[in-house]
Amino acid sequence: MSYLQAFIIAVIEGLTEFLPISSTGHMMLGTAILGIKATPFVKLFTVAIQLGAILSVVVLYYKRFFKSVNFYIKLIVAFIPAAIFGLLLGGYIDAALENLMGVAVALFVGGIILFFVDTWFKNNSLNDEKDVTYPRAFKIGLFQCLALWPGMSRSASTIIGGMTQGLTRQAAAEFSFFLAVPTMFAATAKKLLDFYKAGLVLNKQEINLLVFGNIIAFVVALLAIKSFIGFLNKHGFKAFGWYRIVVGGVLIILFLLKVPIAVI
Repeated sequence: MSYLQAFIIAVIEGLTEFLPISSTGHMMLGTAILGIKATPFVKLFTVAIQLGAILSVVVLYYKRFFKSVNFYIKLIVAFIPAAIFGLLLGGYIDAALENLMGVAVALFVGGIILFFVDTWFKNNSLNDEKDVTYPRAFKIGLFQCLALWPGMSRSASTIIGGMTQGLTRQAAAEFSFFLAVPTMFAATAKKLLDFYKAGLVLNKQEINLLVFGNIIAFVVALLAIKSFIGFLNKHGFKAFGWYRIVVGGVLIILFLLKVPIAVI
């Protein structure tokens, strides 16, 4: 992986991590288009740089992280389901990370769902983090499990999960941001552990690429978060639904026609 390739993938991550369009799915597509082989380091890179994007949440919402102990308990409660299923299904998830057709289908199906979300939950009124009770947090965490399949989108799954619990779009999106912090810390730690358990060691260039990628993802995500919240409040989810339907549909057609995805 070159620095240019790392830059492009990190920009994709920063732009898509908080949008309901699947950052993992887009990074998989990005690596395929760029002709980057799915080596153990590349798989580690696409997970680890999500941590850089997630840290932007801590910076932008740092006051929330000093608000109360209950805030952290709620995040832990919401994190538990994905942690359990992630450990149980680790091998299947790794295999899914090479299944671009699965990503295409997930994008398409998720797009159809997003197209109706605004109508389904138009009367939601809970707009404060205090409204997220422990049971509600756990239920949102169950929705996060859907994102274990690449292309489903952790952001979309948890935001929709929050809205099923009566949260407004903004409140659901913000809780989704907060939940990403423990989730991606854990995912990165597990991926690093698996990397070293396999007898692999990061060389100097790979360490530099990881640092570089995290910095780029962090900066881009900082710019993307506030824009997303503003767009979501004004326009809702339909635009993201159409985007997913178009991208997923085109990819499905390309796969059925056996057109190669790698073009660079």
